[in-house]
Amino acid sequence: MSNGARLDHDGTPLDQPHPRWHVRVRGLDKSFGANHVLDHVDLDIERGKVNVVIGASGAGKSVLIKHFMVLLRPDRGSVWVDGTDVFALASKPLSSFRRKFGLVFQFSALFDSLTVEENCAFPLKEHTKKSRAEIKDIVNDRLGALGLEGTQRKYPGELSGGMRKRVGLARALVLEPEILIFDEPTTGLDPLATRNVDEMILAAVERYKVTSVVISHDMASVFRIADRIAMIHQHRILAAGTVEEIQASREPYLFEFIRTSGVAAAYGKEAAP
Repeated sequence: MSNGARLDHDGTPLDQPHPRWHVRVRGLDKSFGANHVLDHVDLDIERGKVNVVIGASGAGKSVLIKHFMVLLRPDRGSVWVDGTDVFALASKPLSSFRRKFGLVFQFSALFDSLTVEENCAFPLKEHTKKSRAEIKDIVNDRLGALGLEGTQRKYPGELSGGMRKRVGLARALVLEPEILIFDEPTTGLDPLATRNVDEMILAAVERYKVTSVVISHDMASVFRIADRIAMIHQHRILAAGTVEEIQASREPYLFEFIRTSGVAAAYGKEAAP
């Protein structure tokens, strides 16, 4: 359901692309029966930047992000992506709209019975009419860009957790998305593999000029990669801003969340070891 609004709080039109904000969420409410998950959520996702959504387990991070692609529909509110009211899209244009997004799943979600090359080629075979040679070139380009040369004939079970994450990103990039969504990308990884995944995310943003949305509660990783951070708490956006603004906040819950994560509030991506 759209709330029908066409002007934002500051008077800028919501139904036109914004030079800074790629995604604009306004007044989003979502409940599952008696479980109220999102309560009048407002959020801006900055174009071409790494936007991280943090919060405790069950806070509603994934529920919020699923609305971007209309994998869920709200009880009230709107999501605008480049001036498009996503909940107003009919079935056929919605299918085309979803091509703007690439998903990198928490556990990579690769097909175990397919090779790396076949996994990455799968979206191109399903959604385009490109020739076999064109598909091979695109897959090799994405794998090469992510340091995965020589893995084409390997199976997911032969790869480390960090390498599987990279293959998942390569697969997401083959359709040239405008927005990449990472669901808990460092879950289950050791510190070195986590840092490698962080560097992978930053490299993808730099090389492919995509907007990234990362769901995470790994604060060391968050401070290493984020341009903007938003925290969900008690169904709403408790705080949102640059890394420096979040680190400087003395909002009690946010401050305690950072402090108990084991990462000093002064830890920033520029100062990361």
